[in-house]
Amino acid sequence: MNQQIRKSPDTMQAMRAWPKPDRVFDLRYAAFLETVSHLRARLHRYCARMTGSALDGEDIMQEALFEAYRKIELLDDAQALRPWLFRIAHNRCIDFIRNRRTRHAAEAFYAGDDIVLPVEPAGPAAGRAIERLVVHLPPKERACVLLKDVFDHSLDEIADLVGSTSGGVKSALNRGRAKLAALPAQPVAVPPHNPELERLLDRYVALFNARDWDGVRALTSADARLRVSDCYNGLLSRSPYFVEYERSELPWRMRPGTIEGEIMLVVDRQYGEVWRPAYLVRIHATGGAIDRIADYYACPWILDMIAADGVTR
Repeated sequence: MNQQIRKSPDTMQAMRAWPKPDRVFDLRYAAFLETVSHLRARLHRYCARMTGSALDGEDIMQEALFEAYRKIELLDDAQALRPWLFRIAHNRCIDFIRNRRTRHAAEAFYAGDDIVLPVEPAGPAAGRAIERLVVHLPPKERACVLLKDVFDHSLDEIADLVGSTSGGVKSALNRGRAKLAALPAQPVAVPPHNPELERLLDRYVALFNARDWDGVRALTSADARLRVSDCYNGLLSRSPYFVEYERSELPWRMRPGTIEGEIMLVVDRQYGEVWRPAYLVRIHATGGAIDRIADYYACPWILDMIAADGVTR
């Protein structure tokens, strides 16, 4: 799925075209990403399930990978690369959860330390359901259930990753599994109604599809930030972002969509006579102006996960 956007020569060429403002991911970083490419889908899956959002998970994974790149000289054993990356990503996820105010409401009911009887997972077929529901658990239980029941890490590996003991991991697993078994049926997420943002995104999409780049730029603030996965993180005004779209020879179109209860933009590409989702763009606005854009064109695993969950609209 989406093979045309997986580390293609076009992607690498685009990375060479970007200038050097706040943070440009140079060719050395691109080489590092190639080295860890076999781990990225699993890392993203873990971060996405820890945060409850495929896009938040991607953002956190991007930060974790960049941190690992900056500290790569600290890794003496190449065989330890996988647990090392997971540990960095895990710590980033914990920081995210702690800083997200809405976590209090989501976890309040399940935050107790009651002693419960062990509950065994229902088997591999339940893995996908477990992944979606762990967001209702406190962070340690969430991590232990994911790492054991979904990613099949050993108790010792999990203990090292979450900063606990094997006994502590067993206790967290028992609590987490019991709470998951007791969860009521989960309602389908309804996206919040934000008429102002919806109108802004409709206007953005109309101008984008019309290739009216001056009109698109007029919708953004002077200090708007841009993040293009694997490529760029800095000021939108210093990037060739819209120029790259203008130069693209691939047939594409943009449309509003709802992903995981959040309104965002979907970029479709044409394959023969069929239009298919290729990647997502996340827009944030303040005071009627776009102040942040996150473009996930190099992250096909996001759509793979969302499609498997059946939450795309």
